[in-house]
Amino acid sequence: MARLPLTPSAWTLSLLAAAGLTGCATPAVQAPPAPLAGSSVPAQFKEAGHWQRAAALDTQPVPEAWWTLFRDPALDALQDRLLAGNQTLQAGLAQVAGARALLDASRNAGLPTLSAGLTANRSANPAADSASGRRQASTSLTLAADASWEIDLWGRLGQGVNNAQASYQASRDDLASARLSAQATLAETWFALRTADAQGALLARSVLAYQRSAELTEVRYEGGVAGRSDVLQAQTQLRTAQAQVIEAGAQRALLAHAIAVLLGVAPSALDLAVDASLPQAPAVPELLPSTLIERRPDIAAAERRVAAAQAQIGIADAAYFPSLTLSAGSGYRNDSLSRLASAPNLFWSLGTALAQTVLDSGQRRLASAQARASAEQSTALYRQTVLVALQEVEDNLVLAQQLGLEAGLQQQALQSAQRNLEITLDQYRAGTVSYLNVVIAQTAALSSESSWLATRNRQLAAVNQLLKNIGGRWPA
Repeated sequence: MARLPLTPSAWTLSLLAAAGLTGCATPAVQAPPAPLAGSSVPAQFKEAGHWQRAAALDTQPVPEAWWTLFRDPALDALQDRLLAGNQTLQAGLAQVAGARALLDASRNAGLPTLSAGLTANRSANPAADSASGRRQASTSLTLAADASWEIDLWGRLGQGVNNAQASYQASRDDLASARLSAQATLAETWFALRTADAQGALLARSVLAYQRSAELTEVRYEGGVAGRSDVLQAQTQLRTAQAQVIEAGAQRALLAHAIAVLLGVAPSALDLAVDASLPQAPAVPELLPSTLIERRPDIAAAERRVAAAQAQIGIADAAYFPSLTLSAGSGYRNDSLSRLASAPNLFWSLGTALAQTVLDSGQRRLASAQARASAEQSTALYRQTVLVALQEVEDNLVLAQQLGLEAGLQQQALQSAQRNLEITLDQYRAGTVSYLNVVIAQTAALSSESSWLATRNRQLAAVNQLLKNIGGRWPA
């Protein structure tokens, strides 16, 4: 390192030259990579061809609070509590705050630094005084202020700001993505809870029906009309349904506990009323993949990480060039504190330091290679995020469509099974069929309604995920 004294004129010229070099040497920010490698984003979703086209997006956009489309006040109230209580989101907020602090620190790294201090030294002269034969001791007091400024000739500090800026934006997008995920998980868990309530109500009705059938079979057995096997079949069916009621209750409890944790409260502190009704699945507008890529926060976060990795390449490459630091200092020095701050004791200095690493055993080359490898990794992850986003929308488009059709067919099957059960019970009371026919008809009716409820729950989950996947970020 060489330190050269500068006159005030030379100091001014150095500042002007450094400022000019800084403006010329700062590299331009690289453009983000293509979302898909070797191909362009498709203009239309594959599975959107048979999806019912909704009204124009500018008149009926998907709201940011997409769950309100299900028209469920209880779900709306839970979503309001989610943002305030969810601990994962609180951790995300802290992460954003930390990224913001790093960004501010990187910006301040390009500003001059100023330090001040007061030092006192007591020293003895090794040469003995000829008269006294003692060593001479002296006191030195210094009050000084020093300023230094690293000139960003090669854009290292500027790229550090770009890196921190992209990381900060990625953390904000991560928080938005986590919020969407938590909201979607809450809605899906809520629908599963409502389905468990509906299944529990169905099983409770079935238990009552099976009890009446078992009592009827006992009467017919005692009257010699029915055999012992009919009684055993009725009791088996009743006990099986009672066991299923217990299982449904346990499943509901687990879902309620999951909702409580999502809200950031202990499971014992949340009491959810039983509601056996399921909301209707709303219609979803047709979307373009390009619009999806622009609005999804997880894709935005992945793209910002690519920008941060590219900035890191600039930081690594800037290490090949020397660093230039301008410095200035001024203060007072004397052996007495009372006479310290006086004009004769004033000193000052101006200087510049030019430093260049000559031998580093390949460390800079390896750091540059590592930065480029990290950028390639971030680009691949960005493109994978885009592909997964497209897959999620395609999956839920086809699921929402097909499950809607399936639910309609399941409902028709349920109506047929219920009608068949009524006919079979009448035939059994008339003595024209055995109780085995009743068991078969009751099992078919229970299975049909249970399948219909499960299909509706899957349909609600698919529509909910589809609304979440498009981000709920359409402008109103």
